[in-house]
Amino acid sequence: MTPSAPTPAPTPTPAPAPTLAFVESPVQLLNVLEWAYARPGARPGAPLLGAVPQQPARGGGTDPAGPGPGPGHGPASAATPPLRIVVLPPTDPMSRGQLRRMAGLARDEGHEVRWQEARGGRFAPLRALAALARDVRSARRVVIGDPFSRYVQLLLTLVRAEELVVVDDGTATMEFVAQTARGERLVRWHRAGGGGLPGRLRELAYAPVSATARRRFTPAAGSGRGVEVFSSMPVGAPHGGMTVRLNDFAWTRARFGPPRLTKGTDLVGTSLVETGVVDPDRYREAVTALAAEHGATRYFAHRRESPEKLRALSEATGLEIVRPDLPLELIARRGPVGRTIVSFPSTVVHTLPYALAGTGVTVAVCDVDPGWLTESASARARGFLAGVTDTARDVRRLPAQTAPAAG
Repeated sequence: MTPSAPTPAPTPTPAPAPTLAFVESPVQLLNVLEWAYARPGARPGAPLLGAVPQQPARGGGTDPAGPGPGPGHGPASAATPPLRIVVLPPTDPMSRGQLRRMAGLARDEGHEVRWQEARGGRFAPLRALAALARDVRSARRVVIGDPFSRYVQLLLTLVRAEELVVVDDGTATMEFVAQTARGERLVRWHRAGGGGLPGRLRELAYAPVSATARRRFTPAAGSGRGVEVFSSMPVGAPHGGMTVRLNDFAWTRARFGPPRLTKGTDLVGTSLVETGVVDPDRYREAVTALAAEHGATRYFAHRRESPEKLRALSEATGLEIVRPDLPLELIARRGPVGRTIVSFPSTVVHTLPYALAGTGVTVAVCDVDPGWLTESASARARGFLAGVTDTARDVRRLPAQTAPAAG
């Protein structure tokens, strides 16, 4: 009698991760790595010596999130378990490219990275929600990078974890803490509203999800639930069951640099034109004036800046346009970088002084003249941008009149 073939053993299901992180941008993933490094018990690992994993070829494998751990790298500490990081990528190529590179660094740190498409198709959000539901429900701690994201807010309806962690997604974190303290609807500072009747109907349909998210972000003190905000921003006083912990970019400083400094000045671009806050002509005039005044030769583009805008800037100023393949904090720390970095009010005027501490680099910020704002800019845009500048630490202030006046 011929013996029957042995029954193959079932494929083991991955154990639920005690900490699950959701990121939608390269900066969010960087700040998740900073948070993981800053956890109690984490110990410094081997410096990366400026090496960054190469982006995998298109279609080269089933997991586009990046290469596996390289030789000599691993978790920063055996005492702190690795995270399960879910990347929910946007559709623009620059963000996706930076996310792939950051995913490689996360794997070098020993974390598990999962690339989950949630955009780009009519049913993509629902398929992603179904694929993630088990992990979301079983996680004991959930880390998120964008509390304003509608998709993240939808995921929060499934979360059972007692602890939420919010890491920076830029200056929006400042508004997040203020809005939750006041019990307001979560709205990005540059959003002017509108959309007509279709927009109002969408808001009405989404209202229950938004209300659930606000409740999760504002637990009462002593409720057993907690929200930690891990931030480099001046976020104000915590409230209720919220705590605030400083992100001083210790992981970045331990893994990269110090950079070689050039004699010149570098300019940092912003997406204020793309978000409809600043007039494109006024922005181009301001960049031209700053480049001439400070002898700048390079312009580090924001990942959301359009190719057409960058081409016009290059033609008007003669600046070398650099499109970084990693968040600017890592690019600057790795070097080479100018002895002076000039930026308009943006996230980097808060993060770069931490990332470049002790290197001798001066970070300068140029105020935005009210005349540069578009008619469609939100009413609070002017005050918010001034607040970004006024609260920046260890920066040099440049007056707005360094750029030509509007008109």
